[in-house]
Amino acid sequence: MKQDTPYQSLKETLEVTVDKITDNQSSIVSDQVAVEEPLEIKIAYGPANNRQQKSIAVTMRTPGLDLELAVGFLFTEAIIGQSADVITMKYDAFKAANESKENSLLVELKATLKFDPERLNRNFYTTSSCGVCGKSSIDMVFQHSCYTLIPGKPKADQSTIYQLLETLNSQQTVFQLTGGIHAAALFSSTGVLQFLCEDVGRHNALDKLIGKALLQDDLPLSECILLVSGRASFELVQKAVMAGIPMMVAVGAPSSLAVQFAKESGLTLIGFLKKNKFNIYSNSERITTR
Repeated sequence: MKQDTPYQSLKETLEVTVDKITDNQSSIVSDQVAVEEPLEIKIAYGPANNRQQKSIAVTMRTPGLDLELAVGFLFTEAIIGQSADVITMKYDAFKAANESKENSLLVELKATLKFDPERLNRNFYTTSSCGVCGKSSIDMVFQHSCYTLIPGKPKADQSTIYQLLETLNSQQTVFQLTGGIHAAALFSSTGVLQFLCEDVGRHNALDKLIGKALLQDDLPLSECILLVSGRASFELVQKAVMAGIPMMVAVGAPSSLAVQFAKESGLTLIGFLKKNKFNIYSNSERITTR
């Protein structure tokens, strides 16, 4: 797959001036905020003699790993099934002069890939706050899952789970600067960090992580633990299952549908991770104690 060199004009953080109030005293200081910019994801599909283009998503994201974000999104939405389904990815050169080229990405799908635009029976509009909303039914997600999770495998010691949060906190570079960004981190079953992705959108952070694994031909991630910095929503659990991840740990709370889907999919779902405690909501047989 051919990849264009990403543009460099958009940064992850932006320096701003703030009026800081401390004990009723005011001072003007500099601060760093996480950058939030729109990214339009477009696909080109169809036979060589009848190529068509379709804009399928606009997501508010933090620039960086845009290619991984795009393929991760396409994979978790079952539009592609492997990296070989993508011919090339490039920033759209046909945007208006007053718009950044970095905010529109065109993904060329291979001519033989079957794509039915009518199957997309919901609007792919995402924001950093809610992600992709409006699944027509949970059955639709079950049909799209690519991998089957093996019951009881792998195993992870509870002491390993405790250590994940400390590792995440030490590696979240943009969060340390801004305090306003989500993270998705992939660990081995023994707690070794594989890689970490940050974004203003929790769904984008996970799509970047899955896209990175897809481009490296590392799927399924069947021996890994996923840690997310916020709550565990249905959408995040669905993406984890799509990538074959057997264990998902969240710093925050899970939703009811996330718990239901985790149980039915065989995923071990953990919430409210702290230094010395956590809750297991489904498939606890993967967690062991010494």
